[in-house]
Amino acid sequence: MSDVLEISATEFKAKCLALFKELEAHRLRQVVVTRRGKPIAELRPPERDTPDIYGALEGRAIIPPRLDLTAPMLEDVPEAESGEAAP
Repeated sequence: MSDVLEISATEFKAKCLALFKELEAHRLRQVVVTRRGKPIAELRPPERDTPDIYGALEGRAIIPPRLDLTAPMLEDVPEAESGEAAP
């Protein structure tokens, strides 16, 4: 299959899902959609894949060995119903 496909808007409408798969698989570099022979849109796959967000910040924070992340932060927790403000 060629790098660039030029296709009419009518034909694109009928084949758009298949063309998206071709772009996703990088079998096409670009799809140019035309109307009456003039380009009206260009489609390309993303420049790079989106990285997985899980573990993206691994190794970026240093937590001291004795810090208990599960311990309460406030000694006197305000009561929501009483309207008491946090210190």
